[in-house]
Amino acid sequence: MISFESDYTVGAHEKILSRMQEMNLVQQKGYGGDAICESAKEKIRKACKCEQAQIQFLVGGTQANSIVIASCLERYEGVVAAQTGHVSVHEAGAVEYTGHKVLELPGHDGKLEAGELSDYLKTFWEDGNHEHMVFPGMVYISHPTEYGTLYSLKELQEISAVCREYGIPLYLDGARLGYGLMSRDTDVSLPDIARCCDVFYIGGTKVGALFGEAVVFTKKNMPKYFMTMVKQQGGLLAKGWLLGLQFDTLFTDNLYGRISKHAIDMAELLKKEFQKKGYEFFIESPTNQQFIIMENEAMERLKSKVAFGFWEKYDENRTVVRFATSWATKKEDVEALCGMI
Repeated sequence: MISFESDYTVGAHEKILSRMQEMNLVQQKGYGGDAICESAKEKIRKACKCEQAQIQFLVGGTQANSIVIASCLERYEGVVAAQTGHVSVHEAGAVEYTGHKVLELPGHDGKLEAGELSDYLKTFWEDGNHEHMVFPGMVYISHPTEYGTLYSLKELQEISAVCREYGIPLYLDGARLGYGLMSRDTDVSLPDIARCCDVFYIGGTKVGALFGEAVVFTKKNMPKYFMTMVKQQGGLLAKGWLLGLQFDTLFTDNLYGRISKHAIDMAELLKKEFQKKGYEFFIESPTNQQFIIMENEAMERLKSKVAFGFWEKYDENRTVVRFATSWATKKEDVEALCGMI
């Protein structure tokens, strides 16, 4: 059985495992107060070209989203997100569990549109009854989106400008950020994200690490006692050096970028083969997630040999399925898959 089910189904890059072995019996300070974490933070600042960045390592993406959102919002505020956004659909109500509502807007290929966001905020503040409503206190986007799509630099700048106009932070979920940055179709860089966003996170779990995400506050705007709130909500690792070590390794010699590019190369190879064989794509994705419309019978036959993800029912006879490549995808597995379709 070969797997294209997701991009976190294997362990970690060998360089990370090697460094963990080297450092295994070295005594470290707890909770991220060690020299390795400081080194990783400095490398991330340089990669972002953001010297003032404040960085905290968290154990996973759901924790990052729920903790960042809750710590940045007042008790009467919610977070604006696309209907298809990860916090809207696939996080089991983790944001709502903290007492903050997800305020949904239409998603366009998974993305928010700046004009609609502006209209929504304008309408809210012009409503004479807005004091009886949930206040929009933050905007959430992901890059790549749930559909593997990407914001252009222009789109990102436009959304950022709307947030500035209304004085609310822009938060970018970067669970698969490496795959977005290395896409052949993007014009967005890590420094661009740092300039446009008030806070974002760099995904490690899905991009070469065993686990962990690096939350980056870009405007000296980390909430007061943020680490305490991270611990309160279960996102703080006692052996924090394990997180720092992984990001220190990923941001040495551009390892993060190089392994992300491999995933894109594998996705492009997969995409070309599906196109050659006449398959219809549900959406045009320039990243590591590819969404294919398959006949149900063909899908059932393929299931016995290949692991892939169910996305949604297309019609009575067809289903949208997802094939995800990763930093660890082998070319021979892509070729084997292409021989089966």
